[in-house]
Amino acid sequence: MLALVAYTEAQEETFEQKFAKLTEQVTQVGQNLGERLKTGFDDIQTSDFATNSKARLNEFFEWMKTKVQDLNN
Repeated sequence: MLALVAYTEAQEETFEQKFAKLTEQVTQVGQNLGERLKTGFDDIQTSDFATNSKARLNEFFEWMKTKVQDLNN
């Protein structure tokens, strides 16, 4: 009977250890995913395409603003 109790406790510890390991792995995957997403967004925001597009849009809006002001005068 004692052997059964000891065996059961050993299995519970193993399950607890496996669960703790799984929890650590899921946490690590979440952190890695977050870091990769942040890096990806940063790369997109600082890319030549994004920078040039922003500059061109700003130029266009300034041009439109000037044209609207000219129409009002």
